[in-house]
Amino acid sequence: MGIRKYIPDTLTSLNLACGVLGVVFTFKGRVDIAFPLMLAAAVFDFCDGFSARLLGAYSELGKELDSLSDLVSFGVLPAVMLHKMMLNCTFTDSFWCYIPLVMAVFAGLRLAKFNVDERQHENFLGLPTPACAILCGSLCLYVANYPATFLSDWCAGPVFIPVLSIVLSALLVCEIPMFSMKFKFKGGLDVTGWKRLIFVALIAVLAVLALVLHLHWSFVPMTAFALYIVKNVIYWAFKI
Repeated sequence: MGIRKYIPDTLTSLNLACGVLGVVFTFKGRVDIAFPLMLAAAVFDFCDGFSARLLGAYSELGKELDSLSDLVSFGVLPAVMLHKMMLNCTFTDSFWCYIPLVMAVFAGLRLAKFNVDERQHENFLGLPTPACAILCGSLCLYVANYPATFLSDWCAGPVFIPVLSIVLSALLVCEIPMFSMKFKFKGGLDVTGWKRLIFVALIAVLAVLALVLHLHWSFVPMTAFALYIVKNVIYWAFKI
C-alpha cells in the first residue's frame, strides 16, 4: 500500500493541529480565527474517515488518534471558547465562567462511548461532538460580531452559557437517537434519509436568509445546529 496507508493518519493529525491552534487563538481573543480552524478540523475529520474507507487503510492507531484529535478540536476547543467568551462578556473571573469547561469532560466520555458502542455505525445516540462544537463556536463568533443583540445580552449574564454548557454536556452522553449525514440513495430514501435531506434544505434556506438580511455567516451554522438538536429531540419525543 506504500504511502497511501499514512494518508488517513495525516489528515487526522491536521485535525489535531487545527484544534490546538484554535485553542491558542481563542486565548489570544481571536475567535474569528479559532472558529474557522474548528471548521477546518471538522473537514479533516470527515476526510480521514472517507480516505480510510476508500483506501482500506484502517488501523487501531488511526482509531485512537481520531478520538484524541476530536477531543481537542470538538471538546476542549469549544469549551475554552465559551469560557473565554464569558470572561470577555462579564469582565469577571468568577466560578460561573469555568462551568463551560465541563463540556470537554463530557466530550471525552462521548467519544469513549462511541468507540465501544456497536449501535452507532449508521446514526448516533446522543449529540455528536462536531455538531456540539460547531454550535458553540459559531455562537461565540456571532456574539463577537453582534455585541448589542439580545443573544449577546444573554451570553453576558451568569446563567445562559453555564446552562447551555450543562444541557449540551447531557446531550452528548444521552441515549436520544440523532441522525448522521451518511446519505444512502440505493432503493430510495427512508425516513432517516428524508430527515437528512430536510436538514440540508434547511441549511440552504438559512444561507439565503443570511444573505438577504446581511447577517454574519456564523448565523447559518449556529442556527442550523441549534435546529438539528431541536429536531432530533422532537423526533425522539414523538417517535418519528
